[in-house]
Amino acid sequence: MITTYIEITPFDVVKYEVDKLSGYLQVDRPQRTSSSPPTLYGFIPRTYCGDRVRDLCPGAEAGDRDPMDVCVISERPIDRADILLTARVVGGLQMIDDGEADDKIVAVLAKDPIWADVEDLVELPTALIDRLHHYFQTYKLHSEPHVATTIEKRYGREHAYRVIEAAMDDYNERFGRS
Repeated sequence: MITTYIEITPFDVVKYEVDKLSGYLQVDRPQRTSSSPPTLYGFIPRTYCGDRVRDLCPGAEAGDRDPMDVCVISERPIDRADILLTARVVGGLQMIDDGEADDKIVAVLAKDPIWADVEDLVELPTALIDRLHHYFQTYKLHSEPHVATTIEKRYGREHAYRVIEAAMDDYNERFGRS
């Protein structure tokens, strides 16, 4: 199980992000397309995408220097952000965003009555993963300047844990253990 911080819900047409200096949730930008995230979207606290995460993403020049992104699937609508929740990792999408490793971990809400028994990405409906794939391929289509994003592959739980462990190690190297 992992703790996640949720920045955006499937109902948001504005992208929010935690301000690293203040710790408060701030408006990053309005979504420029009609697309909205198909799941809860946030990050795994105390992670950082640096060299170790980059090394797990062939073709990436660097990590994106942000916490590890996570998409959390819930059967019930959760319509507010700025919350913590517990989830179980099932897989991920290996994404390169403007040359940087920017993986999207996929998880299910802990104790969810529908998704609680899912253990690996392949157990989720293909249409749901296709929606996530499409969202991340297109959510920066109209950004200024234009940023190229590619989904290199989809992966299961075991690789997702390696990516998270690398992000935790990158965090500890950069910010120290506490």
